[in-house]
Amino acid sequence: MARPSRARGFLAAVVLACAFWPAQAVVNPITAPAWTELGPEQKAILSPLAGDWDQMEFWRRGKWLDIVQRYNSMSAGEQQRMQDRMRAWANLTVEQRKTARAMFQNVQKATPELREALKQLWAEYEALPDEEKQRLKDEAAKKAAAPRLSTERPPATAKPTPKLPPPAPAPAPVQPTATPER
Repeated sequence: MARPSRARGFLAAVVLACAFWPAQAVVNPITAPAWTELGPEQKAILSPLAGDWDQMEFWRRGKWLDIVQRYNSMSAGEQQRMQDRMRAWANLTVEQRKTARAMFQNVQKATPELREALKQLWAEYEALPDEEKQRLKDEAAKKAAAPRLSTERPPATAKPTPKLPPPAPAPAPVQPTATPER
């Protein structure tokens, strides 16, 4: 008799979990259509992503479609910023996107004090003249392009350095013999 009540308890837990699960966390692939299935307004808003749309995971498409729903309630400045960000994102390589996602996740995990410090640094950077920003970008590009000396151990496939036999012991020093005095 314990088994049926245990099964009902499990089933009840699953039903409750599904009922309270955030709707945007579960995106049905049907609600994340291919590019050709988007409406004209959706295509206009998402145009910077047109080339990548059909290769995106369905849940990423769902997130972009959520943004489309909020788009008309945004101010003109916010809409322009969103378009600029989509264009910038579309121009990133796959590796740059991975790096950006990782950095975003790190900032989200940071303490509020650290996030505030990052905001302050960004505001200071934004206040710099364009020439200074360009100089900093050039310096960063040079650092990124410079070869780095590796402090890592050689890979396991490298030939090990042969061990030399220990040195032979030195001969014992010859002690002068003392001659008895007469």
